[in-house]
Amino acid sequence: MDYLKLGSSGLEVSAITLGCMSYGIADRGNHEWTLDEETSRPFIQKALELGITTFDTANVYSDGTSEEIVGRALADFTNRENVVIATKLNGAMRPGPNGRGLSRLHIMNQIDASLRRLGTDYVDLYQIHRWDDSVPIEETMEALHDVVKAGKARYIGASSMFAWQFAKAQYTADLGGWTRFVSMQDHYNLIQREEEREMHPFCLDQGVGVLPWSPLARGRLTRPWGESSFRDTTDDVSARVYSGTEDADHRVVDAVTQVAANRGVSQAQVALAWVRQQPAVTSPIVGATKQHHLDDAVASLAITLSTEELTALSAPYTPREPTGFSTPRVL
Repeated sequence: MDYLKLGSSGLEVSAITLGCMSYGIADRGNHEWTLDEETSRPFIQKALELGITTFDTANVYSDGTSEEIVGRALADFTNRENVVIATKLNGAMRPGPNGRGLSRLHIMNQIDASLRRLGTDYVDLYQIHRWDDSVPIEETMEALHDVVKAGKARYIGASSMFAWQFAKAQYTADLGGWTRFVSMQDHYNLIQREEEREMHPFCLDQGVGVLPWSPLARGRLTRPWGESSFRDTTDDVSARVYSGTEDADHRVVDAVTQVAANRGVSQAQVALAWVRQQPAVTSPIVGATKQHHLDDAVASLAITLSTEELTALSAPYTPREPTGFSTPRVL
């Protein structure tokens, strides 16, 4: 396992991050495919054995039960100082006023709630789970700064948004003398590459690490075109972020299939190797609900794609709308 600095920060993360949305109580969320605690724990244990030290979750994953499962497993299997725990906030945790968003009130409430569920005094990376255009960015950035200064988070990060929004947040932090974001968790893979236009160049220029979510396009890049999984047929997010581009996506998947066949490796290994070799990327976030998912993720680190292979994989891409976040009301 390789360990890399997250952007220009001092934080070292494993070259693969384990995404923990798959672990949680199914009837406490909208993901029918999540694994319960007993089934989840072996994946977290194996990830640690493989050298993965970075674990990403969120307060909304299965209504907080993902944080609970991850926190208990890490406490049982390793020392707190050996791992990087990342979590997120923004989504609704209860109905009614102040139950969601990036207000000072919600941030202060949710960091404490996440720490209780995770069973830790601090998180290493506290991320905003999308942009909130209903709250002044000054309020959000100052509140996050106060979370860091209180010792409840070591670093802060952001997730999918427009590059101008991210730039505005960083500029606001500078103006206020507040903590800057060190990472961007965005939607990036071989069939969704729109982040290459603005976000990734900005992150490279500003020393921000990129932690792509869905680097395997929710499994679409891991199997021949036309095959599906239980998650694929029940996950409403898949339907939203991968629709209307079937012909173009088919060509990309075929290219992955061909490169994988030529190398004698899995499609997942090729797709992850491509993401990892992109200049802005620090550590792709990989979910695992089968043991071979972890094996493939780690095996991908040994693959260096040639210039010809990179070209073959990139050539079929067709530009499209960025997906994975909403257009703000101000536009």
